[in-house]
Amino acid sequence: MKFSQFKYERPNYDSIKKEFLECVEDIKKSCTYEEQQENIHKINLLRNKIETLSNIASIRYSIDTLNKFYQEEKNYWDEYLPLYEELNSYFYDVVINSKFKCDLIKKFGKQFFIIIDYSLKSFSKDIISELQEENKLCSEYTKLLASAQIMFDGEERNLSSMGKFMYSNCRKTRELANKAYYNFFEENESKFDDIFDKLVKLRDKISKKLGFEDFVELGYIRMMRSDYREDMVENIRKQVLKYVVPMANELYKKQAKRLGLENLSYIDEDVEFLTGNARLKGDSKYIIQNGQRMYSELSKETEEFFNFMLENELMDLETKKGKGAGGYCTYIPDYKSPFIFSNFNQTYDDIDVLTHEAGHAFQLYMSRWIDMPEINFPTLDSCEIHSMSMEFITWPWMNLFFKEDTDKYKFTHLSTAVKFIPYGIIVDEFQHYVYKNPNEDKAKRKEKWRYLEKKYLPHRNYDNNSFLDRGCWWFKQGHIFKNPFYYIDYVLAQLCALQFWKKMIQDRDAGWQDYINICRVGGTKSFLDIVSVGNLHSPFDNDCVKSIIGEVKSWFDEVNDSKL
Repeated sequence: MKFSQFKYERPNYDSIKKEFLECVEDIKKSCTYEEQQENIHKINLLRNKIETLSNIASIRYSIDTLNKFYQEEKNYWDEYLPLYEELNSYFYDVVINSKFKCDLIKKFGKQFFIIIDYSLKSFSKDIISELQEENKLCSEYTKLLASAQIMFDGEERNLSSMGKFMYSNCRKTRELANKAYYNFFEENESKFDDIFDKLVKLRDKISKKLGFEDFVELGYIRMMRSDYREDMVENIRKQVLKYVVPMANELYKKQAKRLGLENLSYIDEDVEFLTGNARLKGDSKYIIQNGQRMYSELSKETEEFFNFMLENELMDLETKKGKGAGGYCTYIPDYKSPFIFSNFNQTYDDIDVLTHEAGHAFQLYMSRWIDMPEINFPTLDSCEIHSMSMEFITWPWMNLFFKEDTDKYKFTHLSTAVKFIPYGIIVDEFQHYVYKNPNEDKAKRKEKWRYLEKKYLPHRNYDNNSFLDRGCWWFKQGHIFKNPFYYIDYVLAQLCALQFWKKMIQDRDAGWQDYINICRVGGTKSFLDIVSVGNLHSPFDNDCVKSIIGEVKSWFDEVNDSKL
């Protein structure tokens, strides 16, 4: 069934609640493990129905934030999702206290029980009103981004469509485009500040009501981080500062030299070559046609997957008026269908979206055998391994999209992967600071952000842009607003993805089998367990970052970037 045919109707909470509680009672009263299994299956049908309707409404809203019907539905889910979460807590409570718990662990795995334990710890009916407010503030942020109407080059444009101008190899165009882009954020500075300040204080209040010291502690539990702690993340920061920042600095210096500049400005960072970045050789239709060829040649599994996505209209890729910013992949359980949302902007980023979000979607496609909603998608640290690794696994097909610019693209892609890691660390360390100091004033937060930029991105030069120099770059980083502590995940995953990059060069068949294996287990295992399934080196090991960066440096040493 095509996505346009997926049926949506707002559920009646009272009738759902009645049916849900009856199912919970049946699970509780089950006399045998087999009977309890059957009753768990019944409640999962109901839970998957709720998730299906919620996700359909969310997708259709993000595709067109101006659609009044789905605006109202988004408001409904913002209000009622915490109430449905309360129903889930009743299910979790009866399962975690089941007399058949040992059998259930064998069936669903220990990771499922860790997730429900953490879910119970991070929820109480006493915080429902706060969770509703949190949802509404996140939606307010999404709508604010989507409201951008930037007049540039004779047309009204949203944030996503400004990308091609900000990547232009004409420096004057880049300068004007960046000025117009960040002017939107500066004009709305007080709105972004207020939304974030409310979110920080609200999350701190939630954590205190649940009995936590601060939201940092609660944030780790919300993210289901069961096998690493804050001190282990701090150790990653030290490794990145020691091994990755110097290499990134060297890459920026080479970039400036290629561009004929004494020093890079922030407007130059997205342009790698004086002749311009690697250029796509066709439009969106061209990208999809070649994407279909790429996935058909990669493996029989990816061929089946991508055809499924195309035939059922499970991708909305092009930017348009009123469309939400960014990109994501989600899952619609009743149809066992992943869905990819993005904003193609006619730059090489479109290919990274095609491969990155398709990595998420392929994992979900391979995990469709899992009906328990908590474990079909891995925890967010683990799931980014699948997406970021797919970006490198598809390297042999980049010539389809870039032709004579293929080597340019590969150089840029690997260079960007290295450069990203220090930025990812900034986002994570910034969030730790913010939530340990929830009452810090808005100006101090910005000062902290700028301090961290100077620490991990010492090359960054904002020229005469006083707005960014005050530490406001992060306004555009949606994760900071909507998904607190969801960013070190990208750093950990990038360190794993670079290992897959190496695997696919050394032994492609073995590397692909490792990748298929981590996709098939879905979310049944924790981050470090998935690392083990993929035969990967744990990013938390003291020599991991050094080893990976050493391999990447060797590749760059063999490339004459001045000839690209």
